[in-house]
Parts: sequence; C-alpha cells; structure tokens
Amino acid sequence: MIAAIDVVLILPALAIPVLALVTNYRAGAFINVATSGLTFAAGLLLLASERVRSDLLIVDDFNIFLVVLTTFVGFTTSIFSATYIAHELETGRLTPSFLRFYHAMYQAMMWSMNLALLANNIGIMWVGVEVATLTTVMMVGLYRTPEAIEAAWKYFILGSVGISLAFFGTILVYLVAQDVIGQGLQAMCWDLLVGAAGQFEPHLLSLAFVFLLVGYGTKIGLAPFHAWLPDAHAEGPTPISAVLSGLLLNVALYALLRFKMVLAANPATLNVGAIMAALGLVSLLFAAFMLYRRRDIKRLFAYSSIEHMGLATFAFGIGGPLANFAGLLHMTMHSLIKSAIFFTVGHIAQVKGTQRLADIGGLSTTHPVLAFGFALGVIAIAGLPPFGMFTSEFMLVSTTFARQPLLAVVLVIGLLVSFGALMLRLQDVVFGEPKGSTDPVKASSVPLFIHFALVLMAGLWLPETIVHWFRTVAALLG
Repeated sequence: MIAAIDVVLILPALAIPVLALVTNYRAGAFINVATSGLTFAAGLLLLASERVRSDLLIVDDFNIFLVVLTTFVGFTTSIFSATYIAHELETGRLTPSFLRFYHAMYQAMMWSMNLALLANNIGIMWVGVEVATLTTVMMVGLYRTPEAIEAAWKYFILGSVGISLAFFGTILVYLVAQDVIGQGLQAMCWDLLVGAAGQFEPHLLSLAFVFLLVGYGTKIGLAPFHAWLPDAHAEGPTPISAVLSGLLLNVALYALLRFKMVLAANPATLNVGAIMAALGLVSLLFAAFMLYRRRDIKRLFAYSSIEHMGLATFAFGIGGPLANFAGLLHMTMHSLIKSAIFFTVGHIAQVKGTQRLADIGGLSTTHPVLAFGFALGVIAIAGLPPFGMFTSEFMLVSTTFARQPLLAVVLVIGLLVSFGALMLRLQDVVFGEPKGSTDPVKASSVPLFIHFALVLMAGLWLPETIVHWFRTVAALLG
C-alpha cells in the first residue's frame, strides 16, 4: 500500500515529465492544479498517519505542519497561476513552449521543497534546497527580458554561493558526527544527530554552523545576504513570487532550525540564538526603512518578506516556549498572507499593465474587489488585529519585553517604521487618484479570500489541536 509520504514525493515527480510534454495550455494548467491538489490531500493524510522514520526520510512533529502548509499554498497558488499565466499567454508575454517549461518546473519546485522538508538525511535536505534554488532561478528568468535574465543570474550566483557554503557546513557536521556515531548514513540523520550532539567536538560544530548560517541565511533572505530577493520577486512571474516568499524562505529557515537543534543539545558550542536574534533584528530594521524607497509594488513586498523572515529568525533566536510558538505562528501567517498579497498584486499589475506604484492608484474606484483584497493584505501583513499576524507579533513583543527590554524597544521601532511605510502605500494605491486601465479582472478571487479567512480565524481562534501542535514543536526547538 502506498503511504501518504510516498504520494507527497512521487506525485509531483511523475507530473514533471508529463507536463513537459503537454502542449495544450488548459490541459497543462488542469494537470498542474490536480497534481497540487492531490499532493495537498496526501499532506493532510500525513496528519492522521503514523510517524515515519528511516535513514533517509522522516515525518515528525516539526516537519509535518510545514509539509501541510507547503502543499496547501502550492495548491492555491496553482489555482491562481492558471488564470494568471493564461493572461500572459493571451498578451504574448509567454509562448506555449515556455508554458510547458513553467508547469514542469512548478512541480519540480514543489517536489524539491517537500523533499527538503521530509528528509532525515542532511545531505538529501541540502539536495532538496539546491534543486528548489535551480528551478526557481530558471522560472525567474522565464520572461527572457534583460531585467529578468539579470535577476535570474544574480539569484543563481548568490544562491549558488550560499548553498555551497551550506554544503561545506553540512560536510563539517558529518565529520564531527562520524567520530561519535560512525561512518555512513546514520551520521547524517537528524534524530541521531540531536541525540548524540552532546558528545560532538564543540569547536568544529560551531564552525559548521557559521557556514550553515551564511549559506541558508542567504536563502532565507536575511540582511546582508538578501540582494537576490528583491530582483527575483520583481522580475519573475507573480505565482513564483508567491511561492518564493511564502514557501521557499520557510524551507531554508526550517533547515537552519534543524541545525540549531543540534547545537542547542551541546552546551559547549557558540550561542547560536544570540547570532540569529542579531541577524533577525538587523534584517527587520533594514527592510523596514527600505520599504519607504520602493517604487515597484512587487519589490515593496519583497522587502516586506525580508522584514518578516527577520522577525521569525529573531523569535527563534530569542528562544523559549513563547518566542518559538510566536515564530512558528509567524512563519505560518506570513506564508498565507504574503502569497495572498502576491495573488492580488499579480492581478493589479495585469489590469494596470505596470508594477510601478506611481502608475497604480484609485483601485477602490476602478477595481473594488482588488482594492478590498489589497487592503486586507496590507492590514494583515502590517500586524493589525484581528488577523493572526497581530497575535504572533504581540506574543513576540511580550516575551522580548519580559526577557530583553532593550531589544524589545528596537523591535517595536522596526515594526512601527514598517507599519508607516505600508499604510502610506495602502493610501496611495487604494484611495489615490484613479490611474490606468479600468478593464475587469478575468480571474477568480477564491484562493485569495481562502487565505485571508484562515489568517482571520487564526487571529480570533486557534483550534486546540493546532495550539498543542505548535507547543510541542516550540518545546523541541528549545
């Protein structure tokens, strides 16, 4: 009998060659949506299945919630993508051959992220992140414009440097582990590494984490390793911006947290929490001020992603049950909100024919539904109640004030600065003077409002099972 974990990994892999051969766009879009939906259903089945553990794959309390989140956002984004890419085909920005490539790479991207999340082997996890990087690089350059090619090359070069550093850090972890666990696959298994970490040589383990932090920190988009992220978001197809911001950044942070758990089990290693908290705070402040100078609507929310991944990294750096809970909730809320924002932004850019903020205005007059969706997204991502982002930020600020009051002051300043920038853009885009086309939007808003409904529910009420789930994972993270 095929297990749910097999479906999550095998189904996208089987869809890749099929989609590469399908020439009819409607058929390709249908297969892409159906594959993503079935993968999400298999992810849900993992919740009711027994936990799986082998030397290669693992399903535990930590990765199972991220697998469900990743497959869900992958499914809703594929629905958004069907109408978005159809418009690109009608306008001639993409050709049928590019569309076959796009759908095949979409499933390759989903497969690689699921592989990274489900891997119990640090080498396989690295391979998953590397494949996800290469597929998204190719999709960022899909339009073949000079700007898109430049963004793809920048992403490729910086991403490759980062993932190479992460590879070297992975090798160092294996070298440390084999002296205790022995050579072979077992010296690369997450659960065995955490169990034996107290016996590892601390100095070499600490050096390994420095390489891992820079390597995976580049993929997370932490400042100062973030330079690839704004260009990749601005020049690639908007569905890829949604997946990059909502999912791939999470996968990279997940990998870093796995290694943090290993070092936390060895008290003689360096204080990785302090380093992560510092990088997170720097990313938050940097992105908050940069929001004021963005003139492109997709770049604006790219910097917002840097801000919020900085917040999540800061939360995990502070550590403890409440901060870790806040970090997990923040990752979840950011994935749902930011992908929904890019759904809206993609349709706005299509109907207005531009991504320049100066040429977008008065949406409440010309496109009320888009204006409502955009306003909800900005309010939610800014951390206002009653949305779930407010809950995660309130929890983080509260625990930081209790433990590190000076850091809490800096944290609040960063949040207020970013809030001001987002409200300024909200006013211009929604309530400014009407500009651009008034043509109707030919797309479904269902994925957008499903995301916002979930985020609203999280702000008002979290089911006890989800609360227990987050508490369990927060305790694992230390």
